[in-house]
Amino acid sequence: MAAQEGKKIKKTKAVKEKPAHDEVSVYDLHGKPIKTEKLQKEVFQHKDNPALIAQYVRVYLNNQRQGTSSTKTRSEVSGTTKKMYKQKGTGRARHGAAKANLFRGGGVTFGPKPKEYSLNLNKKQKKQALFISLTQKARAKSIRVLDSSDMGKEPKTSIIAQFLTATKLSGKKVLFILSKLEKTSFVLSVRNIKSSDLIQSSTINPYEILNHDEIIFVDDSLQSFYSHFTKKNEN
Repeated sequence: MAAQEGKKIKKTKAVKEKPAHDEVSVYDLHGKPIKTEKLQKEVFQHKDNPALIAQYVRVYLNNQRQGTSSTKTRSEVSGTTKKMYKQKGTGRARHGAAKANLFRGGGVTFGPKPKEYSLNLNKKQKKQALFISLTQKARAKSIRVLDSSDMGKEPKTSIIAQFLTATKLSGKKVLFILSKLEKTSFVLSVRNIKSSDLIQSSTINPYEILNHDEIIFVDDSLQSFYSHFTKKNEN
């Protein structure tokens, strides 16, 4: 026993396993994976923050509201201010004018008026929410890269439809991210598919990421995204 106690027990170092979402597959237009691409840790390895995501979604949806609904009160309705009929002797209720709220064509009681609904979220929170939403999609294996170099000059929706069928994404909400949203054959082909949307990499936001089932970076849009949002190349 003493001999065993005298032996030094060697401590083994815990080997850190690589996260399962540290790389993404690159597909061709036939839906076949041709290679893999590393994902930047700065963007795709963030801890979940449900409170921040919920706050961002609330701010984003509020900022989509125009707040231009408006109704007229009895003072704003055009018309005469003459008394409807004499005050006494008719047996009817007393009314001051036809513009009263209970008459047809009169003012509206407590109707909506133009209102500012917009809320603010600082730049750091917006970026963190974006990286968290992308991390969630990467963790769920819902991010891919598409090499569209084989796309011809003429738009063909059938090519994109075949790609979605081959990757089992047909009917799902798919977001294609491009470095520049220009009028190309690829853009013209994708926009004919009801369940697919297009967005430029510099304008991407957490709501669009979370509102789609699959995120597909097209060609060099992932690098364009890095150059726009990462700290090294931040303006």
